Amino acid sequence: MSGGMKKINQGDFLFKEGEPPDAMYVVKSGRFEVLKSKGSSEIKLAELGPGAMVGEMAFFDNKPRSASVKAAKDSEAIVLPYKALHQQFSQFPEWSKAIMRTVNDHLRKANQRIRELEKSAGEDEIIFPPHTINKLVSILAFTAHKFGQNLENGIEVNGNTLRRYTIQIFQEATHKMQKLLETLQEHKLVKIESTGDGSQKITVLNLQFLFDFVEWHNKFLFQKEEEKSIIEEQEIKILNGLIHFAKKQTPDQKGFVKISLSEIQNESMKELGDLIRVDDVNSLITKKIISDKQMEATGVFCFIELGVVEKLSPFWTLIYSLKKVTR
Repeated sequence: MSGGMKKINQGDFLFKEGEPPDAMYVVKSGRFEVLKSKGSSEIKLAELGPGAMVGEMAFFDNKPRSASVKAAKDSEAIVLPYKALHQQFSQFPEWSKAIMRTVNDHLRKANQRIRELEKSAGEDEIIFPPHTINKLVSILAFTAHKFGQNLENGIEVNGNTLRRYTIQIFQEATHKMQKLLETLQEHKLVKIESTGDGSQKITVLNLQFLFDFVEWHNKFLFQKEEEKSIIEEQEIKILNGLIHFAKKQTPDQKGFVKISLSEIQNESMKELGDLIRVDDVNSLITKKIISDKQMEATGVFCFIELGVVEKLSPFWTLIYSLKKVTR
């Protein structure tokens, strides 16, 4: 590579992570972002302005670029090719070259150690604390509602718009938003597509679900502990079984459905592939998710408010899915 001035348009890369190095640069004008890949997203490590130098570490060991550098606005950088610099460097005193190599090596090792410590700490860190879940889902719902384009199958959201609101306005990590989107896609609540230019197109398939989830979850989080009814993960299967049989009945004027627990015990294995016994619902009764049992001549019955539990089940399913998400 020859020296001189290099113009970089906003959004273009000066160089990308993993590329072989051939020069270092001095920022003359504009601004650059230093970005590090994190799964399918990226984290901004630093922002560089005029006078800053970038790409200097590989001058000593010629290792691939450890991060990407992208223009945050139209920018210019002075190109300092390694070949020319090595010719000048060879004239330095040996003690000076040894010091510079040692400092560079220490920086490399320090950066590696920091990444290892971050990874170690992240293994025990919950990536989606409850209030973070609500915040990220709210950002997605707001962006879709405010800026989305209505389609036949949902609302299309520009990935760059969502990214901007996530990191710049609400100051949340973009890799967490990406993890949320991937989880929502698994639940068929969104669809993620690549646009071919490095960005994404997100289609929100059920915007009302997102708004309803935030409303319910926010109310749940601020309830008194003694008033909270937490549905355990193993109880969701039982609840889904009750919903399956309740849908066969017509709700009364208040939205309640009377279901036969005796019939469910007899038919659940055939219809659902899992046995739901009469006593399996006891914990749901204790938590007031369904009514107490009623003993009648034809069997054991209970009442279930179908509209309420039909929302509770996917809400809790999503929460447990997000709890399992790792870095």
